[in-house]
Amino acid sequence: MSVHISAKKGQIAKTVLMPGDPLRARYMADHFLTDVTLVSQTRNIFFFTGKYKGKEITVGASGMGFPSIGIYSYELFTEYEVDTIVRIGTCGAYTSELKLFDILNVANAASESTYAKFAWVMEEDLIAKQGSAFDKINETAKELDLKVKTTNIHSSDIFYRKDSDLPAIAEKYNCTAVEMESFALFANAKFLGKSAATILTVSDIIPTKELISADQREKALQPMMELSLETALKL
Repeated sequence: MSVHISAKKGQIAKTVLMPGDPLRARYMADHFLTDVTLVSQTRNIFFFTGKYKGKEITVGASGMGFPSIGIYSYELFTEYEVDTIVRIGTCGAYTSELKLFDILNVANAASESTYAKFAWVMEEDLIAKQGSAFDKINETAKELDLKVKTTNIHSSDIFYRKDSDLPAIAEKYNCTAVEMESFALFANAKFLGKSAATILTVSDIIPTKELISADQREKALQPMMELSLETALKL
């Protein structure tokens, strides 16, 4: 059994929605789920299982970066037999063509990271979303009359960097935004034959230095949360 997740077998749903922040996972459980149980709090990384419109769903945090989401997603897929993980997070836009609060459905994650190479002997630096969740997100967004942009993103190991120029890999694959987890999630899902997708809300515009304030974030992220929950009904 997992040493990082203390839930018992059967306490994790087949579909897991995964924000980075444990408190965001708690927010989703408190505001959207019924019959909720806190099934794991090891290392203060919370996992809640409950029901959304009658369907059992787990919401749990990934932490930040490839190593963290790599561990949690692998153990969810293998130890708890999870079928689908949908990452729901924030990102920085590389272009002012994106606006604050835009919602992105990630088609491919590009990275300079060696995570996939050394974990699964995958040499590629661009890994696609896996399974049907990506298409279900687009389908659900249309039903909700919610504008969602499909794009490639850059998954980076680095939050702060000396060079302010657009990273070469982002330019190579026309990545419009940057975050720190999807490449590892997609790599794990690909290796294990599982389904994985990422929905992101633009929280800052790197060229213009615009950003969502701390007070705005709770309300700003709700459309993405609702989109992920409505999508989960189809998975």
